[in-house]
Amino acid sequence: MRGFLACAMLAAMTSTAMTSTAIAQVSDDAVRIGVLTDLSSWGRDNSGPGSVEAAKMAVEEFGPTVLGKPIEIISADHQMKTDVGVQIVRGWFDNGKVDAVVDIPNSGIAIAVHNMVRERNKIALLSGPGASSLTDELCSPNTVHFTYDTYALSKVTASAVIKEGGKSWYFVTADYAFGQQLEKDATRFINEMGGKVLGGVKHPTNTADFSSFALQAQSSKSDVVAFANAGQDTDNAIKQSGEFGLVQGGQKLVGLLMFDTDVHAIGLKAAQGTYMTTAAYWNMDEATRAWSKKFYERTKVMPTMIHTGVYGSVLHYLKGIKAAGTDDPAKVMAKMRELPIEDIFVHGGKLREDGRVIRDMYLAKVKSPEQSREPWDYLEIIKTVKGEDAFRPVSESKCPLLKK
Repeated sequence: MRGFLACAMLAAMTSTAMTSTAIAQVSDDAVRIGVLTDLSSWGRDNSGPGSVEAAKMAVEEFGPTVLGKPIEIISADHQMKTDVGVQIVRGWFDNGKVDAVVDIPNSGIAIAVHNMVRERNKIALLSGPGASSLTDELCSPNTVHFTYDTYALSKVTASAVIKEGGKSWYFVTADYAFGQQLEKDATRFINEMGGKVLGGVKHPTNTADFSSFALQAQSSKSDVVAFANAGQDTDNAIKQSGEFGLVQGGQKLVGLLMFDTDVHAIGLKAAQGTYMTTAAYWNMDEATRAWSKKFYERTKVMPTMIHTGVYGSVLHYLKGIKAAGTDDPAKVMAKMRELPIEDIFVHGGKLREDGRVIRDMYLAKVKSPEQSREPWDYLEIIKTVKGEDAFRPVSESKCPLLKK
């Protein structure tokens, strides 16, 4: 009996030690996720408060804890300023014990944070930025580029418009990393498909008056006027181009990065017929509609692909921690690459070694007012493009992580 009790006590002590070891695998006794977004500038509607709510909805779906430890969501406004964004993230890492940074609309800020995350051995879950360089020459083992990028947006949209006769193009481009990369990627596909770029103009972000840019685009006599910008810049540019009669004069307007919220702000009358590419749409099926209606109750807008990407990336990150049995970044990233990506908006997605999430993209066309059947019924999905066909193939990549 004494021998039996001794064995039982030893087994209990061993079990307790193993449990303590498992619990200790979560650093600082909590998983902390920082949503770095735009709460006050031109990208607020497309990301902003909606990104914070999307992250919270992911935690609610997963459960309040992972590996027995609480999950905390914090947020901050980078104000579309790189120095502000970097300062916030540095404070999160130095004093806030944040494990992962999420969203980051604005490619310039995202690139700076992406580099810091690699240096500090944290994780970046990017939904807001679009620069394809993040998973090309700048690739990092610590970054997940979850939603879209300039390569996919340009390839899917430009290919469709050129097939419809839009051979000559003129660009109105935001003068920062994202806009420049978007124009560069689009120009490549335009040239490859036999089109021609007649010229373009660059504008500062948060521009209110696009009249001179619209007149330059009109005088170019191009078949297509492409807007390589985002947020309120896209809204203002398309509205004012409509006022100057570009569409009536026979030019096609293309939003290389547009969201449901942009169409809502512009209005169907001005935006109708515009081509765009998206990674998600709220009105795809019963599951997306149900999730989106819950999101709408909390935010009073239907989700953009940035919002659904924040939700999906946080959910997949938490699944990675659970599968790894730790929040150690290298082990979590390995599990995130191993696990298929499955959520309300992504099915059979895959995280590649360069950080690029390979997922289906959708070519859409903005409906006319007569075609819209209910509030926020703005898009007609023209085509589903498989992720392997939409994103940069491994054969073209400059990422050293894919060369191993």
